[in-house]
Amino acid sequence: MESEASHRHQKRSKHITSDPFSFSFVQDSNFTTTVLPTEIITEILLRLPVKPLLKFRSVSKSWRGLITSHKFVNTHLNISSNNNAFHRLMLGFGPPENNLKDCSINSLFYDDVTRAIDLDYPPKKSYQSVKVVGSINGVICVAIDQIDLFLWNPSIRKLKKMPSSRTGSFYMYGFGYDELHDDYMVVNITLNVGDDNSCYNVRKMYSLNNNSWKHLDDLHISMSFNNSGILVNGKLHWDITNKYSGYYNDCVIFVVDLANGRWEEMENPCYGEGNFDFTSYLGVLGNDLCWICHPLMTHADVWVMKEYGVKESWTKMFNIRCVGIVSLVHIYTCQVKVKFCLRMDQIS
Repeated sequence: MESEASHRHQKRSKHITSDPFSFSFVQDSNFTTTVLPTEIITEILLRLPVKPLLKFRSVSKSWRGLITSHKFVNTHLNISSNNNAFHRLMLGFGPPENNLKDCSINSLFYDDVTRAIDLDYPPKKSYQSVKVVGSINGVICVAIDQIDLFLWNPSIRKLKKMPSSRTGSFYMYGFGYDELHDDYMVVNITLNVGDDNSCYNVRKMYSLNNNSWKHLDDLHISMSFNNSGILVNGKLHWDITNKYSGYYNDCVIFVVDLANGRWEEMENPCYGEGNFDFTSYLGVLGNDLCWICHPLMTHADVWVMKEYGVKESWTKMFNIRCVGIVSLVHIYTCQVKVKFCLRMDQIS
């Protein structure tokens, strides 16, 4: 009797297809179930956070193939980067805590109290310093004690330690992405002293695809590199001061093209004749290279290069009177589109 009932039930049912990525339906006498078409499923998944997506990989082989595909990953990153809910502020702290904290950018503007969350980043040991070099596509480059470098994806809890590149006494880094070769790159700049006491910089570039470092051309010039390299237009930029003088006429922007490893110089905005003491920082405003200068330490000028590589396109956007230094704070999105904010307690 049971087998006959089952047979009659199967005759009443019509199953067109079981592929979850095609438009199909299942009918019987009691209900109709519709399976959504591929386009709608994809649009829904693209708007989910990373953690649910990782779980949904186990739904089926088709879903796993979709979620892990290069096109899906890139599209998901683009959508996330334009969603303010995914924008995070990340700060590194030195002794005695030596840790990383982050919080929501939205909470800084709209909440009365903002809580910073400790990031549980590996490896676990005592450090002298923890510095965030940069963040691209959800991947964060972290420097431990200026020497050990890690690529870390906190969303999927994966960590990769880079091979050692120790060659000098002072280290400065830049983290970027080469779209031409689909490769994550790290540039390492070290200060070395020769036998004749002359100073020169050694430059190396790391490729994630090759998991190795290669030498770039060395410059026998003493240079003070301010902060980590800033990624704009597929190139890393450093604000440098020759001979550690701290004067405007000795300052220049140094650029490395990640696609070919070539170095070039870029001129700062023009302040006319004369020389003066100043402090400056580089950043990104929108998609453009941004330069903040403190001439005579009395105020902060915020400049933006409207047309990349064209000196005449430097445009002064803001002039801020300030008591102290207007600090650059990295605001990390999936693509690091905004890279500075102003400390309100230092603006008069």
